[in-house]
Amino acid sequence: MPNLDPRISSVTDRIIERSAPTRAAYLDLIDRQREAGTNRASLSCGNLAHGFAAALEDQPTIRGGGHMNIGIVTAYNDMLSAHQPYGRYPEQIKIFARERGATAQVAGGVPAMCDGVTQGQAGMELSLFSRDTIALSTAVALSHAMFEGALMLGICDKIVPGLLMGALRFGHLPTILVPGGPMPSGLANKEKARVRQLYAEGKASKEDLLEAESASYHSPGTCTFYGTANSNQMMMEVMGLHVPNAAFANPGTKLRQELTRAAVHRVTEIGWGGNDYRPIGRVIDEKAIVNACVGLMATGGSTNHAIHLPAIARAGGIHIDWQDFEEISEAVPLLARVYPNGSGDVNDFREAGGMPFVIRELLDAGLLHGDILTVSPNGMADYRGEPTVEGDALVWKPAPSETRDPTMLRPATDPFQPTGGMKLLAGNLGRAIIKTSAVDPERHVIEAPARVFADQDEVLQAFKAGELERDVIVVVRFQGPAANGMPELHKLTPALGVLQDRGFRVALVTDGRMSGASGKVPAAIHLYPEALHGGPIARVADGDLLRVDAVAGTIELLRAGFLDRAPAAAPAQKWGLGRELFSLFQGSSDDAERGASPLLAAMDSRG
Repeated sequence: MPNLDPRISSVTDRIIERSAPTRAAYLDLIDRQREAGTNRASLSCGNLAHGFAAALEDQPTIRGGGHMNIGIVTAYNDMLSAHQPYGRYPEQIKIFARERGATAQVAGGVPAMCDGVTQGQAGMELSLFSRDTIALSTAVALSHAMFEGALMLGICDKIVPGLLMGALRFGHLPTILVPGGPMPSGLANKEKARVRQLYAEGKASKEDLLEAESASYHSPGTCTFYGTANSNQMMMEVMGLHVPNAAFANPGTKLRQELTRAAVHRVTEIGWGGNDYRPIGRVIDEKAIVNACVGLMATGGSTNHAIHLPAIARAGGIHIDWQDFEEISEAVPLLARVYPNGSGDVNDFREAGGMPFVIRELLDAGLLHGDILTVSPNGMADYRGEPTVEGDALVWKPAPSETRDPTMLRPATDPFQPTGGMKLLAGNLGRAIIKTSAVDPERHVIEAPARVFADQDEVLQAFKAGELERDVIVVVRFQGPAANGMPELHKLTPALGVLQDRGFRVALVTDGRMSGASGKVPAAIHLYPEALHGGPIARVADGDLLRVDAVAGTIELLRAGFLDRAPAAAPAQKWGLGRELFSLFQGSSDDAERGASPLLAAMDSRG
């Protein structure tokens, strides 16, 4: 295997050194949980009888205690297209477990909200904290101590990070993530975006828009653009938490079923009763976290992971920051262009060579840690293979030697660009992240007067009134975790895209989030300190000259003394739709660079 790139090695060493005390404490915790914690063998007769009472077919095996009992944590619901296929997985998993002499039970369910449904709606203010709710729900599910292994059924934006945060607190359990796969391709994402912009301009009707949206999102399976959900699946591959290259097989296929069977069989082989023990707390280590960051940069993945990856890492005693992201981005070339960074979707990406091609290229270029402990027997080497079904057998064939579509996927020797798709911005407005992989290079630097808003609806009203027909940097503040849960502001994308297409120099600056599908408009997001905490963004006024520079990595207000201004008053808190139930989370969340997590902030405060 090639030597690791010294830049990746340097970042990894720094993370290991920075994390040494907390990682050591974490590993001690999971070792104690394995050796002396509550487990099925230590349960009282009453505890155990309650645990297997409903498992009629598996009662004797669970009662005997000699075989693995697998806890299934599921994000199933049939309102989310991505999670609807999970409805029948538990019964299938139980059958697959019995094939190996094991048993399986649904340990619990976790909520799974859809940002696609809540974009631009009040419910979006629950979105980020749904991740921490999922982590809590995962912990409750696994707390019954009935299980020697776990399978996590989840795909989308906050769901996979939440499942991992919860599962890592049970880090002594071998755990595999089980995906459901993307829906088949429908209306091209680029065409859907075109109709959205026409609607924003008043040139398409609501019926036209609904027809385009329903032709794009048309059946069970994950949405096909490369947003946060599919970035999650990519990360599970490069971290070694899937059976190899399970991410992008479509639902309802023989291949999908056999990959699920392989995950069930494999988790029975990596338990503490055998000689190949692979607990999730050891699989997710500093090198695996770096691999996830490398994968994000190489594929132009979702900016949401600038928040989620630090939170996942902290749940395992590891500390990664945006400077690490920045240096990894400088070292890793962009190998993939998947919508919104290109024209094709994740199904096209899979056909072009997909994750096996990307992983092989990164390993051969010395950009990926190949020596991590994965759920697969031979480490990252196994993830070079494309899965296929031959007869009744699941087999993995080598990744294609050349890309099948050079407009979508390229080798490391001939990338789309020499650096990754994410950049740290720092300056007198604070620290933020910008995704550059989908932005035309001539728009990597925007200098323009500010127009300041307190929510995205105000922006759209100004757009419709023709008040933004100029070079402008739109500032949307009081959108941070403490203010209102840090909603995504993807509803702004069509309007800002229209302004940009009309020839104006346009950018967005916000202490909120932008969708994982954010595209061609430069957006400085996750800015902190947030406005509610008196951050500099609270002192920006209409007409102030701002500069967002993704080349130099700076975000500045070009006027001396502005920090002497009094901060703007926060808008009145909006309640309803359950938002008030999350007020405790808002009041205790930490900043975006640390993961914007109230749970981890509270955990750290207690040592």
